[in-house]
Amino acid sequence: MVMEPVTGFFQLLSDKTRLSILQLLWAKGELCVCEITGALEESQPKISRHLALLREGRIILDQRRGTWVHYRLHPDMPQWQRQILAECFAQPLMGAVLEAHLARLGGAATDDARHCAA
Repeated sequence: MVMEPVTGFFQLLSDKTRLSILQLLWAKGELCVCEITGALEESQPKISRHLALLREGRIILDQRRGTWVHYRLHPDMPQWQRQILAECFAQPLMGAVLEAHLARLGGAATDDARHCAA
């Protein structure tokens, strides 16, 4: 069906955790899975499951660097998807959510070993 990429994209956005991951990557460019886990205060298996879905949907890319896996938005993401994300993340409520995540991310970055030890 022609609409499958469209509906698949919106299905990926319909989950709060996946939307928060995308918002963090939109704001920060690239993050390690341990940073995402700390910022969202979720378990590593839960975050990894959502990251895998976003990767399968070609919305994000991953890159292994030694022990850690880093994620970023897919550079070949269609422009219409980028426009939707930009509109979504420009909403005031989403800005407040991002601020809370970034505050925790700052703590995770200073205590990287605690979040990435497992």
